[in-house]
Amino acid sequence: MSTTGTPQEEFMREAIRLSIEKMKEGKGGPFGAVVVKNGEIIARGFNNVTSSNDPTAHAEVDAIRKACQALGSFQLTGCDLYTSCEPCPMCLGAIYWARPDRVFYGNTKIDAAAIGFDDAFIYEELELPLHNRSLPMEQFLRDEALAGFREWEKMEGKTEY
Repeated sequence: MSTTGTPQEEFMREAIRLSIEKMKEGKGGPFGAVVVKNGEIIARGFNNVTSSNDPTAHAEVDAIRKACQALGSFQLTGCDLYTSCEPCPMCLGAIYWARPDRVFYGNTKIDAAAIGFDDAFIYEELELPLHNRSLPMEQFLRDEALAGFREWEKMEGKTEY
């Protein structure tokens, strides 16, 4: 693997390096990510789903968590995320909530599906009405649950996000 190029290429190469290194160490799947701010890597993440028994421990989520801790913020404004693969639906949601400026990716979701990481069923499920999804979902105690939302609406000094 080349070690020269633009800063952007080097950031992507680091995400790719992590994906291979951590997979070979038995941490999880072949996915790596880095968060960059002001031309410096501030966080590195890798897939550690199987080693941590955490289905949310994808590379992008890992990198976002570490970057937010490093910055003392729940947002990544002014940051770029480099990930070795196009983000899955869960990671894409986390990325939107974190609000980085840009996302760069290497492999596509089609490449990931070709080796057994197929997220198409999640995208398809999201398009279905709740009652047609394969995972049963049932709403109840809404009136009681709304109490928390009412308190949030009234709360002074809350941090909006």
